Amino acid sequence: MRPIHPSADAAGTPIGAKLRSTRIAQGLTLAQVADSSGLSKGFLSRVERDETSPSVATLVQLCQVLSLPVGALFAEPEIQRMTRADAPHINLGGVGVSELLMSPRGESRVQLIRSALEPGAHGGHELYTVNCDVEVLHVVEGAVTVRFADRSVRLETGDALTFPGREPHTWHAEDDAPAEVCWVLVPAPWSGSA
Repeated sequence: MRPIHPSADAAGTPIGAKLRSTRIAQGLTLAQVADSSGLSKGFLSRVERDETSPSVATLVQLCQVLSLPVGALFAEPEIQRMTRADAPHINLGGVGVSELLMSPRGESRVQLIRSALEPGAHGGHELYTVNCDVEVLHVVEGAVTVRFADRSVRLETGDALTFPGREPHTWHAEDDAPAEVCWVLVPAPWSGSA
C-alpha cells in the first residue's frame, strides 16, 4: 500500500495582496521596492496580483525590504464574528440602557457597544470621561443629545458624532421615543473581562 500524502492546494497561497497592502501602508511605490530589491517593477506587479509565484529567496528579499516577517504572509487573519444573540450584556452605568459588547472580550484596539435606549435614557446627570482617545456615537434609530461643558449636539437617525473620549460629556435620549445607538471606543477603555 502506498503512503498517502496531502496534496498541495492548486490555487496556492495568495500572498500578493498582503505584499501590496504592506507596501502601500509604508508609502512605497513599486519603483522604490524594485530599486531596493533589485527586482523589476513588472515582476513585482505580477507577484502582487498573484500571477506568479516568487521563489523563497525572493520572498525573503521582499519581506526584508518591506520589514515584514515572512511568516506574516502565511498567517491566518484574526477574524472574530460576534452575533447579537451571543453578545454579552454589560453595564457602563447609564440609566434606562441595555448594552451589548459587540467586539470580542479582551480586544484592546477598539470596542463596539450597541445600546438600546428607553425613552428618557441618559448617561448620568454629571459629565463624565472615558479613558480612550476617540469616541464615535452612531445613532441607528431615534434621537440622542450629547452634552459637553460648553454645548449640546443633537443627533438623529443615521447621524454620527466623533469626539475625544477624555472630553467631559454625557448624553440623553428623547423623552418620548426609544433609540438604538452604537458606540465605538478607540482604544478599548477596558478589557470587558471583569
